[in-house]
Amino acid sequence: MIIVTGATGQLGRRIVERLLTLVPADRVGVSVRDPRKAQAFADRGVRVRQGSFTEPAGLAHAFEGASQVLVVSVDAMGEEAVRQHRAAIDAAVAAGARRVLYTSHMGASASSHFEACRDHAATEEALRTCGVPFTSLRNGFYASSAVRFLGPALDYGRIVLPADGPVSWTAPADLADAAAAVLADEGRFDGPTPPLTASSALTFDDIARIAAQVTGRPVTRATAPDDDFLTDMAGHGVPAEVAEQLLGVFAAARTGEFAAVDPTLAGLLGREPLAMDAVLREHLSGT
Repeated sequence: MIIVTGATGQLGRRIVERLLTLVPADRVGVSVRDPRKAQAFADRGVRVRQGSFTEPAGLAHAFEGASQVLVVSVDAMGEEAVRQHRAAIDAAVAAGARRVLYTSHMGASASSHFEACRDHAATEEALRTCGVPFTSLRNGFYASSAVRFLGPALDYGRIVLPADGPVSWTAPADLADAAAAVLADEGRFDGPTPPLTASSALTFDDIARIAAQVTGRPVTRATAPDDDFLTDMAGHGVPAEVAEQLLGVFAAARTGEFAAVDPTLAGLLGREPLAMDAVLREHLSGT
């Protein structure tokens, strides 16, 4: 049985939806904190069990009978995130899974300027020593994050952010489809995958140009000094630790950590990945 964690989250839900087009429902199980939110999957024949990375003892039941377990990374950073990931990996191995998969990041590195990428690197090290084969899905940077950074510019026509560098912004929907394809073809990748990215890397200058084309309105890009960015975040009530983490995205981009472009995602999808203009159009149609 293929077990997907976090299946009521945005990425996990998409992965399960796509996986159900590739394998029978009775081969799919989900581990979720609140099974009531996964009732729609249960109605389709998916096994739904409660499981939380913060309660490792309960994961034994959630992962029972697993052939593969996909650990969807948590929405947290630092030691707590790595601790939760390790708990899930250990539980998957204890449950007898033949392979553990993990949603990592293209920039995973112990020396990254972005804390989340250091966390992914630490989790990948736990995978290397877990005792069973593993696959680390090195996902491109979510394009939805770029849209959030774009934020007020869509209304006011001006992006004010720290200096950046090219980033392979990649649609989460494409990454979900790729994860499902890898789960359905067990062993397709051993260890870290190549970067799973869109077909181009963009700076926020590029994104401003694309936003102007999509909206039909002028959009300009201004660069804010790092200290001014932190001050502005504080003025909007963002905790200092979170603001520093966000700044880490730009510091990492400036050194090229997210600039790689690779054809592997297109190969998994059987088509070109969604481009930023398509992502922006989808966002605007939903607002």
